[in-house]
Amino acid sequence: MSISALDLVQHRTVDAARAVLRSQGRTFHFASQLLGRRHAERAALLYGFCRHVDNLADEACDPAVAMVSLEAVRRSLRTGHADDPWTEGLLSLRGSTGMSLEPALALLDGVQGDLSPVRLPDEASLLRYAYQVAGTVGVMMCAVLDVRDPRARPFAIDLGIAMQLTNIARDIGEDARMGRRYLPASWIGEVPPADIVVPSPALQIRLRAATKHLLALAERYYASGEAGLAFLPPRARLAILAAARMYRAIGGQIAAGDFQSWDRRAVVGAVAKARCTAQAALLFAFAPRMHRRHALHEAGLHDALNRFARSDG
Repeated sequence: MSISALDLVQHRTVDAARAVLRSQGRTFHFASQLLGRRHAERAALLYGFCRHVDNLADEACDPAVAMVSLEAVRRSLRTGHADDPWTEGLLSLRGSTGMSLEPALALLDGVQGDLSPVRLPDEASLLRYAYQVAGTVGVMMCAVLDVRDPRARPFAIDLGIAMQLTNIARDIGEDARMGRRYLPASWIGEVPPADIVVPSPALQIRLRAATKHLLALAERYYASGEAGLAFLPPRARLAILAAARMYRAIGGQIAAGDFQSWDRRAVVGAVAKARCTAQAALLFAFAPRMHRRHALHEAGLHDALNRFARSDG
């Protein structure tokens, strides 16, 4: 049986997505090796699309150029006809999984928001942003992993939010150098990003306290996200648990550095990732809660998201 031209394009996109995942998403690549082939290929396609969207925003020479490029992606999602392989890959996922594209459109909203000066005012705006750029990915991963039970969705959102909060804690200095301040003004005051790049002693105290609070907030969402892992297929359950534990380890590294991340970037090396994977495997094997679909979602975790968490199925 011959391979059609469309199949060939899809195979090439999967190969390219795997290469991007391997080079730019090392934690997720490490965890994806625990997935079965079909789910691993789908996850790579989803990661490739998300990375493409991020790169359009972060690597453009001008925010106006980035906005035009992101609007082109939005049009492709709405029309179903893509001009780039990454968006085509996401559209192919829609065809094979029945995935809603609403989360992808919300992701675009969040990334486009980064093109303007970022000065988040409060915790609710922080959680809404984390939902847009990462909670939405959790929703799409449900489709990627063939999860049909709607009870899984809020837990998937929470795990995405937790990981994004960890990203923000890790990248405080890097984001400040890009003119972005995700730490809410209600936590540290109306501090311009330039002041965070080389903070005064007084600001350092506030940054440490805010980072500690940010990671504690992330832990609430990790706990919720892990509580819903039983809704996933067994291999995916282990893979996502391993990825979550690797991300939580980033927070541990930041805490070990006295919550100072404006002038350094916490890194979890291969040995630590292997340790997290082993811990996840033990939990998967011996914790009954990992296999019981009885968890009830804490509704209060989504109080700030009511405006966004719509028709994400």
